[in-house]
Amino acid sequence: QVQLVESGGGLVQAGGSLRLSCAASGRLPYNYAMGWFRQAPGKEREFVAAIRWSTGITTYADSVKGRFTISRDSAKNTVFLQMNSLKPEDTAVYSCAAGSPYYIGSQTYDYWGQGTQVTVSS
Repeated sequence: QVQLVESGGGLVQAGGSLRLSCAASGRLPYNYAMGWFRQAPGKEREFVAAIRWSTGITTYADSVKGRFTISRDSAKNTVFLQMNSLKPEDTAVYSCAAGSPYYIGSQTYDYWGQGTQVTVSS
């Protein structure tokens, strides 16, 4: 009964920026996290960033650290991913996830969005 809808993907040149949004509807538990994952063609889905809702503590994959920033708007149940200094290697379908994972960077979130395409051209 929780639905996640991503937006903000698109085509951008290397070095550019995009801001992804993920709006959650439905009732989430008090203690939960929201995160971003991505999957490029021919590759496994990988963790990108996550935020613990109650505390705002963030976690990033090493590959995006210093370039991406995850944030939240608690009143709107929305999480954002600000992506700067984009590289062609960042090209992937980015999916939003929510729930109570085994650990913050795991694949064990309870709810998943449909994803939004991010394409970075060289």
